[in-house]
Amino acid sequence: MGDYHPHKHKTSSPKGSPGYFVPKPVCAWLVFGFLSLALLHIICCSPSTNQDSVFSPLIQYLDDTYSFVSTEPKNCSYSEGKWVYAPGHARRYNGTQCNVKESHDCIRNGRQDTGYLDWRWQPDGCRLPAFNPRAFLSQMRGKHVAFVGDSMARNQVQSLVCLLSSAHPYKVVYRDRNPYKYYFWRWSFPSHDLTVSFYWAPFISRATGKASNDSLPQTMNYVDLNVLDDRWANDADTLDVVVFSIGHWLLNGAIYYNGTDMVGVHQHPEITNTTVVGYAIPMRAAYRKAFERLMTSADRRPKNVVLATFSPAHFEGNTLTTACPRKEPYREGEKQLRPLEEELRTIMYEEAEAAMRKVGDNGGGGAMMSVEVLDITKLAIMRPDGHPGPYMHRDPFANGVQEWMSADCLHFCLPGPVDTFNEILQQMLRKKRAVKTR
Repeated sequence: MGDYHPHKHKTSSPKGSPGYFVPKPVCAWLVFGFLSLALLHIICCSPSTNQDSVFSPLIQYLDDTYSFVSTEPKNCSYSEGKWVYAPGHARRYNGTQCNVKESHDCIRNGRQDTGYLDWRWQPDGCRLPAFNPRAFLSQMRGKHVAFVGDSMARNQVQSLVCLLSSAHPYKVVYRDRNPYKYYFWRWSFPSHDLTVSFYWAPFISRATGKASNDSLPQTMNYVDLNVLDDRWANDADTLDVVVFSIGHWLLNGAIYYNGTDMVGVHQHPEITNTTVVGYAIPMRAAYRKAFERLMTSADRRPKNVVLATFSPAHFEGNTLTTACPRKEPYREGEKQLRPLEEELRTIMYEEAEAAMRKVGDNGGGGAMMSVEVLDITKLAIMRPDGHPGPYMHRDPFANGVQEWMSADCLHFCLPGPVDTFNEILQQMLRKKRAVKTR
């Protein structure tokens, strides 16, 4: 009896499709139909957070690959919108490897809840592309980008350097000799001849006292409104992009001068023989003096000036575990801007508009300058989860909860929400590529 070979028994199959019960074209259409139904179910029937988790990787890839050809609706405003769940969106660099300030290196310091890195800003009416380091470096080739201001300016410039370093390495050209000071830093990206600088100038104007000596009380600042901070003003001719970010120190208090003459005070009730000028007048005076300096630049190179709006703090309690304890962004309507924050925001818009009118009135004299507002106030106030909190310290709970320990609910972890400031900055500068000397 011959051997039984079951593989030799063939079932009949449609002509042209041997070995299949269903023709290949039909299989392809069935698969396409199934995927389409699944996609339709996600869009129509799933919670928005599930939709974001499914589409975010694809959208991220498209953003990274094609952002250089993206177009923006004319009515797009990045200042209004909401935070949407986007897994991994802000996981773009290692803060330790790009030498961020240790108190902002939250992951290194032991923070385990990293969900704050899984959100992206969704503006109303348009999409904000993810930061594209290669496109930024190409656009800024041969230029000098400077951040002038307080510790929020430092927070943003370190974010930018880290984002750029994910594509090309940098060199530290200069840093403060004291490793715990961040008064002046300069980086270069040799691959694109790009220079990035940070100038500590929390009043923009020349300031002494607490601004240069940590041992003094917070209100003991002596500010000459008639003179700009020397370091950045001396370099002004070399700057192509200037991002000013101030506000917090003006609220703290200061004694203001015009040369040797005292012109007013803020938060100094013990001084009764002078005018209380508040914070708005010195802020406007500082911006105007800065614009004047940049417009009279000797080399006449175009200046792109950006005013970053106020980034509010989120101190909610008086203990280590309640200082800024939230783990997710606020939802729409949960948090409103205070009148103070609205006023600071308004001042920057008004001063930017006034500066542009002056540029227009100046005709062909001086350097070509544009002034725009980087309005991050709303998106920042909706991110109470992104601060270091107690993780400004290394392993803050290694020995249990301490009776008292400082917490940072103002600056953002790096990486973190502050990276979004630079996503918007990139789009603003991309639109300004056509700015040329008159």
